Formats: sequence, structure tokens, C-alpha cells
Amino acid sequence: MRELNLDQLRTLVAVADLGTFSAAAQALHLAQPTVSLHVSELESRLGAPLLLRGGRRVQPSPAGAVLIERARTLLRDAGEAAEAVARHVDGRTGRVRLGTTTGVVVHLLPQVLEHMGREHPGIDVQVRIVGSNDGLQQLRDSTLDVGLLAMPITTDDLVVSPWRRDPILAFLPRTWEAPKRATPQWLAARPLIFNEPGTRLYQQTTEWFAAAGLVPRARIELNFTEAMKSLVGAGYGAAILPLENQAALRADLGIQGVPLTPPLVRQTAVVHRALPLLDGAARHLLAVLAQFRQR
Repeated sequence: MRELNLDQLRTLVAVADLGTFSAAAQALHLAQPTVSLHVSELESRLGAPLLLRGGRRVQPSPAGAVLIERARTLLRDAGEAAEAVARHVDGRTGRVRLGTTTGVVVHLLPQVLEHMGREHPGIDVQVRIVGSNDGLQQLRDSTLDVGLLAMPITTDDLVVSPWRRDPILAFLPRTWEAPKRATPQWLAARPLIFNEPGTRLYQQTTEWFAAAGLVPRARIELNFTEAMKSLVGAGYGAAILPLENQAALRADLGIQGVPLTPPLVRQTAVVHRALPLLDGAARHLLAVLAQFRQR
């Protein structure tokens, strides 16, 4: 037996509710022969009369009453399924997987997430800490939807839009006597806290020293910005980090920030697959991120 047709079930329910084929045809914007055909095809498929004709009003047969009860449930479920898909496509509901660095998570992302929660409460933004290289691969693998990743980014299969430019400073213990500007030579003579190898920041830092002919060794390497700042505040060493928020230099944290010579800048980009490959929820997040782009 072929599967039941939802349009035919809708017609059957309308005839039963309204009592006549002509009223059902008018309500469904169908020709009356089409309504009759829908019902007769259902009866032929099921091998049983579904409507009792002959009186002023059509009445469901016993078999028809059973089918009509089930049909109401099927039609309701189908309508809810269509609405759920529409909400997902429109971005009224859904999930977005966002990958970014620890510094962005702590200092910049809370504002973005607050805005998303207020404007798009039906969207669940799942945040994942990633390095730029890993983030690019996960975007290509479709295990991330949007990345806030450090530049430079070389790619011809992803969309890359510049988002922020943050100065990179030497974060020093406040107890240190520091110059107005920190050179590679000055920093190389101090204990250092580096980002983990493989990160964009580690690459920038080592290239900055290498340009001065220096290859300093770090006391520790880790990929957690706030932990690095805590170690600086404890006097463990100096770290080279982007200044994403002036609050990072509060006196009570025991940290001072000194500009670098030559200067360094950390550029962050919004990275994603082509827009036709993104659902409405991801596009809403992109629109919110655009509002926080540095002008």
C-alpha cells in the first residue's frame, strides 16, 4: 500500500468538520471534483468507506472516524515540523558553533553573547577555544560555523573579514623597572612567558625576536591568556600579548603594559564558509559580530 497523502488527509478532515464536499472545497481553495477525488483515492487505498453520504451532512464512517483522529495528529505534527524548519532557516532558533581564542572569550565575546541572547534568544551559541590553524581546519570540516581567528589567513575556500586590530604589548610585573618601550634585546634578557608553539601569537613573537637576531627561551609556554597574565602579575616573567581591554592593566592585577619597538599588532578576522552554506542562526551571529567590528 502506498503511503498516505497529507493533502488527501487534510481534505478528509475538512469534509468531516464542515459536513459537505462543497464547503470543504471552498475552505481549502480546491475544485469540488478534486475534493471528491482525494476522498475516493483514500477509500480505494484503504479498502473501506470513510464517509457516509446521503444526508444533509456527510458523516464519518467507523473506519473514517479512526483515520480522521489519526489524521489530525499527523497534520499537526507536519505543521509543527514545517514551522520548526522555518524557524531554523530564518534564524529564529538553532545552534551556532563559534571558535575563538581565550583572549577574545574573556574580553570581547561576553558583549557579543549578551547581544545575541537579547536579540536572538532562540539561538544557542556554542563556544570552542581553538588556535587559528585548528580553527581553519574545523571550519573546512564543517565542525565549526564561525571563527574569530588571528591573521594572516591564507585561504581560497573560506570568507575572511577583518574584525579587530589590537596592539601587542609587553606585559610586565608592576614591580619591574621598565623602559618606555620594550625592545627585543631588553626583553630577551628577562624571564619570558610564551604562547604555545603553533599559535599565531607564538609565530609573531618568535619572528619579532628573530628579526633582531635573537632566539630567547621561555620559562613556560601555554595557550591561555589569562593564566599568562596571572603569572606576569606574580612576577614569574614577561609576556607578549595583545591588549584587548584596558582592564587587563588594572593596578590590582600587578601588571604594567609597555609598547614594543618595533611595534606589533594582532589582527583578528571573522572567518566562515560561503553564506549560502550557512543557516539563519549563523548569519544572525555574523550580523551581530559586524556591529562590534572596529571602525
